[in-house]
Amino acid sequence: MIFPGDVIILTYVAGKPVLTVDRGLETPATITRPRAVAAGSTQNRTVILKQQVRATPITSAIPAIPLDAIASLLTMGRIVEQFTLEAAPHILAGRADRLIFGPGDEFYARGNWTSNTSVYGLFREGDVYLDPETKEVLGFEAREVGLAKVMSRDGDLLTFELTSVTEDVRIGDRLLPTEERRVESTFYPTAPDESVVGVIMNVMGGVTQVGRNNVVVINKGTTNGLKVGNVLAIYKSGTVVRDRVAHDRVQLPVERSGLMMLFRIFDKMSYGLVLRTVEPLRVGDQVTNP
Repeated sequence: MIFPGDVIILTYVAGKPVLTVDRGLETPATITRPRAVAAGSTQNRTVILKQQVRATPITSAIPAIPLDAIASLLTMGRIVEQFTLEAAPHILAGRADRLIFGPGDEFYARGNWTSNTSVYGLFREGDVYLDPETKEVLGFEAREVGLAKVMSRDGDLLTFELTSVTEDVRIGDRLLPTEERRVESTFYPTAPDESVVGVIMNVMGGVTQVGRNNVVVINKGTTNGLKVGNVLAIYKSGTVVRDRVAHDRVQLPVERSGLMMLFRIFDKMSYGLVLRTVEPLRVGDQVTNP
């Protein structure tokens, strides 16, 4: 920043121009301006300029988001290949002949254990995501329903204790090793480095309308240059209305109606948290750079 009284110096270093600022003396700069005293006469007045910083509040800035604010969303599921769940180990039976299990219950699981990890996630088949524009299969959702730890091993038969659940766990649910991925302690919202134009494919939680703090799925991912923390603007699709004067139908333009931050990124799709909305949104609305 520069202030009245500063001296700006242009020099050349190694043949390249360089600007430096000399803050000068401590005395404030003065400017003399004419002031009309009476009709046809002028008199000078002195205006003293002092160095100061003008502060303006940034009301549109998005604050950093701590991990605990969205921790419950980070393990809600993952995107897998088509036959990943079908080939994964499954719950065989419970110790107490139960069909549904809760925290603290023990059960047996059988399958081809390709990992020696002691903690597994319990998954159930979720949605199959198709790109609404190209109809390409973007991924198969594995919906996480709980976590369990290994108690003992006997060949391909393992005994587990259920440690936590997000919904009821049943016989036949599949087990996958917990993901080894970096978890950010704080999310710093930033704009994407590349131009992105996508659409909302789904709203998590079985709702149809999108509001603040809802989780949505979009059809863009790492192949489009997206990263965790990227912020996208949401544009509400314009509805078709009837023109009663011209007796035809008119497509209304899209309007910016919200903002979202991506917290889980896959190759061709992402999960995002809706940070703000000005009106209800829905599946099919457009997302793009803010």
